[in-house]
Amino acid sequence: ISFPKPVLTKALVPKTRADEEKISNALKRLLEEDPTLKVERKAESHELLVSGMGQVHLDVSLERLKRRFAVEVDVKTPMVPYRETIRGSTKVQGRYKKQTGGRGQFGDTWIEISPLKKGGGFVFEDNIVGGSIPKTYIPAVEKGIQEAMAEGVIAHYPIVDVKIRLYDGSYHDVDSSEMAFKIAGSMGFKKGMPDCRPVLLEPVMIMDIVVPSEFVGDIMGDLNSKRGKIMGIDADVDNQNIRAQVPMAEVLNYSADINSMTSGRGVFSMEFDHYDDVPEHLKAKIIENAQRQRDELSKEKS
Repeated sequence: ISFPKPVLTKALVPKTRADEEKISNALKRLLEEDPTLKVERKAESHELLVSGMGQVHLDVSLERLKRRFAVEVDVKTPMVPYRETIRGSTKVQGRYKKQTGGRGQFGDTWIEISPLKKGGGFVFEDNIVGGSIPKTYIPAVEKGIQEAMAEGVIAHYPIVDVKIRLYDGSYHDVDSSEMAFKIAGSMGFKKGMPDCRPVLLEPVMIMDIVVPSEFVGDIMGDLNSKRGKIMGIDADVDNQNIRAQVPMAEVLNYSADINSMTSGRGVFSMEFDHYDDVPEHLKAKIIENAQRQRDELSKEKS
């Protein structure tokens, strides 16, 4: 049996410690009874996301959560999973040296950081010749860089589409270790990133919207105001099918928007399509929000 895709996602925050302890089992029970619900824990933002067929569906589900399982939650708009990447290249040294009494720590790396095309992910190239870094330490350099990629330099979002070429370095017979080279790789990457013209990326969704013909003008105007790009329009008997690419940040509450524009007669589905550069005039606000979210998260942990 295939079920329709959810159209509305919200983040759930348990109100008390007791609610937090009960929520996993309660949601599991709800999912068994209602397969059109979807629940997901986001590792990056630590959010608990619940998705449903619309506002009424989610409201009913959360009411059941409260009434049947005595779990109360605050409902929030989910965070947008922004990313960072680079447009330029640089060569940089990452050198870690620590001397404390006995055995020290030493790792020395030279890397070239360069951009990959959109969707390229991460490529690590070992160009060490002549044993300037022993083979056993090279995976540690890669690991240090990958861990450093978890936080970008613009707003601390994960970094994507980067190629690293490890081409030189040095080691010490006694003081070098995997840990020292891991730290050296991480240090070099963090040092070089600001020189690589970093940019902020936002997720863009592909949306399919079906509305009665009389609402097409309103829908198109609204999509344009949301920085949407119309990909095509098809007509059937009474309805118009509109396909558009729209930044995720603009359509987090689209379920309510389409209902108010069409008096509940429009339907839509959307899924992630690609990442694109954030327009310059929106960057400052996103950076400010990211800082606030990090502050809130550290308060919750403390």
